[in-house]
Amino acid sequence: MKTLIVFDLDGTLAESKAAIDAEMAALLDRLLAVAKVAVISGGAWPQFQQQLLAQLAAGNDAAAGADAGAGAAAIARLDNLSLLPTCGTRFYQHDGAWKLLYAEDFTAAEKTKITASLKQASEPQQRDIGKTWGEVIEDRGSQITYSALGQEAPLEDKKKWDPDFAKRGKIKATLDTLIPEFAVALGGATSIDVTRQGIDKGYGIRKLRDVLHIGIEQMIFVGDALFPGGNDYPAKQAGAVSIEVREPHETKRVVEAIIACTEPPR
Repeated sequence: MKTLIVFDLDGTLAESKAAIDAEMAALLDRLLAVAKVAVISGGAWPQFQQQLLAQLAAGNDAAAGADAGAGAAAIARLDNLSLLPTCGTRFYQHDGAWKLLYAEDFTAAEKTKITASLKQASEPQQRDIGKTWGEVIEDRGSQITYSALGQEAPLEDKKKWDPDFAKRGKIKATLDTLIPEFAVALGGATSIDVTRQGIDKGYGIRKLRDVLHIGIEQMIFVGDALFPGGNDYPAKQAGAVSIEVREPHETKRVVEAIIACTEPPR
């Protein structure tokens, strides 16, 4: 029986930069009652708060309004949840409140080199992009992320820009020659994540093993970018049983199947 279920966020639990919906929040709450859960994503901590935690809190508030005991139990279940933003370069654990266990932040010199390389590698593609929404290159402390249309681009525009990863594949190939000392991975709908070499979702999987004392063979990883070069692929390489999904609707069916196998009979 698997005891830890690990999820990607964007494209897996929610659409890119969007909040999880009420159905997903309810399914995760049920899953947290029977198993430990972790989320590893390229997103920064504020995205986790907006996309995931706020929605879980809304469900907990509703439960508390209907039944104080149920609300308290739902809040306590957060202790079964581990969150690893920026591809596992940070690790948050809940124990009454969210606590940061580690952060693999870049130095100022590293940030300067990565940002300059991202601008150089993406310039041919950016010339063909008209409007952008928000930051194109974002410093997330332990990760530098390029988002071709900007961090706040509408979902429909993002889905159309690079559905087959071909445009970002060209940028990644250039980055691999410019900054070979760093790890470059494709994630989300329009993004490329740069972290320190060896600091990726595989690193996050191993950190989960070490912190939670759960063997990798006891983990299931669910993600939408499990192909070579995708930012979920290192989790598969680390040895976690991996399930590839195309969008959150498929993830819901996976979660339902896991719950059916782990919930005690009613």
